[in-house]
Amino acid sequence: MPDQPLLELSGVPETLLYTVYIRAIESQRPDALLKDDIAVSLVDRFKDDFARARNLPMDKDDQLGVILRNRQVDRRVRDFLSRNPGATVLHFGCGLDGRFERVDDGKVEWYDLDLPEVIELRLKYIHGKEGRYHLLSGSIFENTWMDAIPAQKRSPILFASEGVLVYFPEEQVKSLVLNLRNHFPGAELVIDTQSKYIVTMNNLRFKLSRFKPSARFQWGFSRGKDIESWGAGIRLLHGWHIFDESEPRLNHIRWMRHIPLFTNVMGVFHYSLG
Repeated sequence: MPDQPLLELSGVPETLLYTVYIRAIESQRPDALLKDDIAVSLVDRFKDDFARARNLPMDKDDQLGVILRNRQVDRRVRDFLSRNPGATVLHFGCGLDGRFERVDDGKVEWYDLDLPEVIELRLKYIHGKEGRYHLLSGSIFENTWMDAIPAQKRSPILFASEGVLVYFPEEQVKSLVLNLRNHFPGAELVIDTQSKYIVTMNNLRFKLSRFKPSARFQWGFSRGKDIESWGAGIRLLHGWHIFDESEPRLNHIRWMRHIPLFTNVMGVFHYSLG
């Protein structure tokens, strides 16, 4: 039976093609900031599918930003696991990311959650449920996935989301965060964001490019503390913006941090929920 074409994906799930392609390209650099053998294997296996990703309106700096964001989320997960050995991590919108393989400390109970069509791809081309690794199929905005997490695994727990929530309206994201706080008091949350200006400009770039993704950015913010106002108990633990990095590959555009519109263009924020 031939491999199922990855380009059957549409909407937000389609965006996983871009990030897989970017991680694969980075992984093959001699000075790679991040290694993802799963991404390399997928891009090699589905050359025709990922050929489309080469038409993305993203230059080398944009791709580096995705890698730095990816690495920062990995670091926040490792930080949580260093403080909570044997804890639970739930990865929202996992796509085809090899994060579990990159950060596994040998003790974590890991749940990858995504829509059914994405989980089907993971089962077919990556791996299935085994040991401490679990797959959950469904929407992050529904509560059905919560029932799959045993009571004894609910604390301490970290929820991590990357490259997903920016595609949904703020009110929907806020409802999710408050739902997590209410159902998993004391949990921690790691999310990424873009500034509202970059959300607008990136949507314009995609609209004008020959490669037109069906998903569009809908939400963004610049200050990590903004989300603290969403409800009691939400507290910023750690904030990161791309220009906080000392990465030499950023040096030629670091001057942009002095321009207010670009100072906080991309961030990763780590919160405590209640």
